[in-house]
Parts: sequence; structure tokens; C-alpha cells
Amino acid sequence: MPLVEIDRPSGTVLLHAAGTGYALRIDTAAGTVRLLHWGASLTLEDALALGGPDPEGSSFHSPLDGTEELAVDGQVRFAPPALDVRYADGTSATEPVVDGYDVREDGDGAELSVSLRDAGRPLGWHLHYRVRRDCPVIERWTVLRHTGAAQEPPLSLLRHSAAQWNLPVLPAYRMSSVHGQWADEFQLRRTPLAVGETTLTSRRGHTGHQSNPWIALDGGDATEENGEVWTLAIATSGSWRMTAVRSAEGRCSVLGGSGHEGVEIALAAGETWTTPVSTGQYTPGGFGGASRAFHSYIREHVLPVPGEPRPVLYNSWEATAFDVTFDGQRRLAELAARAGAELFVVDDGWFGARDSDRAGLGDWVPRPSAFPDGLRPLSDHVHGLGMRFGLWVEPEMVNPDSDLFRERPQWVLHLPDRTAHPLRNQLVLDFSRPDVTDWALRWLLRTVDEFGVDFLKWDFNRPFTEAGSTGRRPDGRRVFVEHALGTNRVLDRLRAARPALRIETCSGGGGRVDLASLARTDQAWTSDNTDAVDRLNIQHGFSQLYPAQVMGAWVTDSPNPFTQRAVPLRFRLHSAMAGALGIGGDLTRWPEAELHETAAYVARYKEVRSTIQSGDLYRLGSPENGSHAVQYVARDGGECVVLQWRAGPAERAAVPRLRLRGLDPEAVYSVDDDSGVLVAGTERTGAALAAYGVPAALPPGGYASRMLSLRRVE
Repeated sequence: MPLVEIDRPSGTVLLHAAGTGYALRIDTAAGTVRLLHWGASLTLEDALALGGPDPEGSSFHSPLDGTEELAVDGQVRFAPPALDVRYADGTSATEPVVDGYDVREDGDGAELSVSLRDAGRPLGWHLHYRVRRDCPVIERWTVLRHTGAAQEPPLSLLRHSAAQWNLPVLPAYRMSSVHGQWADEFQLRRTPLAVGETTLTSRRGHTGHQSNPWIALDGGDATEENGEVWTLAIATSGSWRMTAVRSAEGRCSVLGGSGHEGVEIALAAGETWTTPVSTGQYTPGGFGGASRAFHSYIREHVLPVPGEPRPVLYNSWEATAFDVTFDGQRRLAELAARAGAELFVVDDGWFGARDSDRAGLGDWVPRPSAFPDGLRPLSDHVHGLGMRFGLWVEPEMVNPDSDLFRERPQWVLHLPDRTAHPLRNQLVLDFSRPDVTDWALRWLLRTVDEFGVDFLKWDFNRPFTEAGSTGRRPDGRRVFVEHALGTNRVLDRLRAARPALRIETCSGGGGRVDLASLARTDQAWTSDNTDAVDRLNIQHGFSQLYPAQVMGAWVTDSPNPFTQRAVPLRFRLHSAMAGALGIGGDLTRWPEAELHETAAYVARYKEVRSTIQSGDLYRLGSPENGSHAVQYVARDGGECVVLQWRAGPAERAAVPRLRLRGLDPEAVYSVDDDSGVLVAGTERTGAALAAYGVPAALPPGGYASRMLSLRRVE
């Protein structure tokens, strides 16, 4: 079956994406593109029989609202426009004309492009759709162009959504999203969608801790493993906005793109603007099915090196903070190697005059008092221990107390006639400027080459304030979008020049986790909060869209330096093993027994790492009630890993058994339990593990955990 089927007389186009059907009608007479169906797969004959617009109803009603693929402002439309333009005369009404459409297929998938223009104004736009045979995720984006002659004045894009996603009419709508703050990211919320406009956004110049650019919608009846779910996300790392619109007539649409309200894009004659990619996915398999499909999409079609296992890393921040010295880092590296780490990362404090957060950002040379011979001796020592060498960097920032700021104050992203408000004693560099990004790329390449760096932790520790790019036209607020595009260009050029380099995205923890960042990095620092109990909720929300492969998770000291909560080492290890395992404690203070125990767990993690990082994830409950478990099934079905936690006293009532999912019902599995509840080598069929399960009993104690390992034996 072709990925795209077309009936040109009716303008009906049917996209096929791994069991999903997405049917459009390109109406040249009405100058619009409308959605007919998005859901389970159907045939082109079925799509041809689908109806037209709603009845016109009263004069206060638009039959187009909630049905168009990119609604404009103008004609008989009253819903929020996905594309809103201010022309030179100050008006915004647009009258679309369809110029045609085209399909291209290649080895990876197929792309549909629909060309539209304004009937009497100098604006044209192309709607792009990409589908793949092996993936239910549909990618959409829009390219806008000022089509006027050279002497014509510019026009302003007030709202420039990547796509408008329209859902079927349902009796009710529920929205799932994640919210939070620094050190409390990715808190999952499921709430009824109110009639009106519900907007999630970042006005900060980066993705943000407060929301993440994705939502899921269902009819209010979906569960973890059953029910129809539509998931939408935007691949953008700067400011962004997603608006879910529920009309009183019962329709639901989602608009989304880069920039928040007030961020205008001016287009001069001949200029184009390409939106970020917006992704949409339908699944009948509940929230778990939606997550697994998106995890597969990210692993196979977003990450730059998808199949590579993420290393067990050690990071020095919680051990030393800014007290970074050659001798101290060398000692930590030796202990990290004993614990089984494969990558040693020196965090903040290695450069310039950086003995606190008050100075040094921008001066990317080793701090002489800490590294009198430079970083190469430490890098060589780390490599000699069998580990890779990594560094923390924050290329987009500068301290006012730095040589760079004193030499290049004009590089700061700040309006010169406004009072500067440093946060964390630092300001943002303007990465929309090519001279700034060229400078950043030069010192990054020099640092990687001179010091033998294998890995960069790329941080971003303050949002924008008083921001505007002074060298621009009147649309200076577009820097809330273009700064991130500049950062992306640096990352792209850096990876192209040094393909062996691996990068972690970080923004005070999880403040820059999105599909655009993950297309250029290898993993994400999930949160600065490393408390093993708090991390269960954070990781639960993170897993709704993002796979374990990219979820950086550390085992750190107890009591935790952030929350002061004391948690057993075993629980901390099991919590961190749920993602890309790392170690971040002060190993010089760990008893010998804990170093030995950590090494044993790290060795065990490496044995099952491919299943945890690349397997299918099943959430066996939620951490909200203090008891939680996650299950990972290898893609070939040969191995399964279950991690289970109880954060609090054991319940006196009977606890439901863990009924496992995703296993071959006819296969026999050997089950090992590191808590001793199940006898080593216990064998069960996949059918029994699904229907009857295994005891959910955990060892006694306030913070109990275990890992089950299952291998197919026949």
C-alpha cells in the first residue's frame, strides 16, 4: 500500500502511518484544506464517503472552525487563527487560494506539500506533511513567504503555528500535560479540557521547567493501556506556545508553534519563514501505547545516534560544587572507575576565575589555580582509567565579571536603555548573532581538541529578561525564537565537525528537554533534584513522551543535599537505574561497603542496559500513592526488567500483584528477584505473568525497592 493515496477529482488525500489513517480534503473552490479523519486506518474509498463541512447553522457560526488544517484570520472564521498576519496597511484578514499539491516518496517515507496563497496580498504558504511506514507519528510544518516585489513593504507574522491539529468530535475531552518548576519538573496532570482556549507556553527564551511543549488528549475514558489518545508535540527549544481550543459546538483543535504572544516575525519581500516541526500521533492503546510509540519515534527518527547505549557516567557537581582541583577530580575519577563508571564529567568550576557563580562565564580556559598544567593531565588520567572524559559548559551565558563581557558588552542579549537584571550573576549572550555563534563554535572546537573531550554537558541557567536584539529591524522580539535557532546551528556544526563527541542537554535540570534539543544531543539532564523519591514522580512525567535512553538519572548522597531526605543506597540505585544511570555523590565519603555495593549494581545495570534504555516501557501504576513499578521489555522479547519502589510504610491491606505486560503468552520466562521474594530461577509462562502476575511484596522498611529480571528460556 502506498503511504499517500489521492483522489484528485475530489481533492481527497489519505496518509497512512503505521496503522493510522489521516484523511484530508483539499477544497480548491473554498480555498481551504480540511481534516476528514484522524484515527484508525481506513481505505481511500472510505475517505471519499466522508462528509463535508458542518451545516452553516446561524449567522454567528462558522462551519470551518475546528476543521481546517491551518486556519487563517479572515472570511467567516471565528476560532483562534493558526496563521495571523498583519499586512502593511495594518489589516489581518486573509483570503486563501489553493494553488496545488504534490507528493514525494523516498526510502524513509513520503511527504505531502500543499501550496496556498492570499488572493490579493503578497503572502504564500506551504503545508508540509511527512509520514513513515514504520511509525504512527505524523510530522507537519509550514513554510511562509512574502511573495511581493522588492519594493513592497514587509509584513508581520503575528501567529505562525507549525500546524493545526483537529480531533474528532468526542463527548468530552481530557488534556494531559506536564508542569512544574526548577527541581520539580515533569509533574503529570490530567484535567478536563474547558470550553475556550487553554494555552501552555514558555515566555523565557528556552523550553522551560514550567511546561513542556507537548500535550495528549483523550475522551476522558482512556487508561494506561486502553482507549484512544492523540499526542501532540513541537520540536522547538526557544519560547513556544500551544493552545487547545474547545468550542461550545463540541470541536477540539490544537495550535502550536515557536514564540509566545507578542513575538512577531517581519518578512521582507522575498523572505521565507519555516516553522518548527509539529508532531502528532494517534493510538488506540491508551497512554502507555502513546508513550511507547513516541519513544520509538524519538529513538529511531530524532536522536542523532539512536542505537548507541548511554554510558554510566560520574558527575562531580554534588561532590565538589565550585571547589574543583586537579587532585580532587583525579581522586574522584579513581573512585568512579572502581564503581563502574564509563564516563567522568567535570562540572562547573574548571575555567576562568570560576570559584563561584559570580565570575568567569565566557572565559573558557582552565582555571590556573585549579589546573596549573591545563586539563590535559586530568583527561589523560581519566582515559587511562578506561573512562571517557567530559566537561560542563554553558556557552550561551556570560558573567559581567569576565574578560569576555569587558571586551564584548554588545554581545549580551539585553536592551541597552533598560536596567539589566542578572540572574545567577549572569547574562545571556545573543546567539541570534553570527559573530557570537562563530566565537562559541571556535572555543568549543578548541576545547574538545586540546583537552581530549568526549562529552559535553551543555547547560543554560537563566531565562531571558529585557531581551531584544538591537541590530534587528523592529521585530527584535523574534530573538526569543532565533536565539535557540542559533544554538541549534552551533550544535549542528559542532557535531558535524566532531562526530564522535556526545552531548547532554541541560537547563538547570529539565528546562530544555524537547524534540529539537534531542535531535542534536544524546541525553537530557532530567532535574537538578536528585532525591530518589522525588525522582519517581519526575521520571513518571518525563516518560510520558521521552524514552529512558535519554533520561539522565544519578544515584547521589544520603541525606540528599537538596531535600535532606535519607534513603537507602539500594532504593537510590534502583531509582537511577530506571533511565541512563549516573553517579553523582561524593564518593570520597562513601564507606567501602557502599562503593562495593554500587559497583555490583552498576555491573548488573550494564547487563540489562539495552532493555531498559531501548525496550518498550510499561508503567505498572503511578508513584502518586507511594508505590510504583515500571517494566521494560526488550524489542526482541527475550528479556524483561521490572523496577519497583515503595516510598513509605508497607500497606496492611492486601497489595495487588504485579501483572506484567508485553510478554509472549506462550513463552516460559526465568524470573530472578534481587530482593529475595521470588526464588532465583523461578519460571513462569508469559500468560501466567500477565494474568496472575508476581507478588508485589517488597522487603520491610520505609523505602523499599527491587529489580526483577526475566529471560525467555523456551
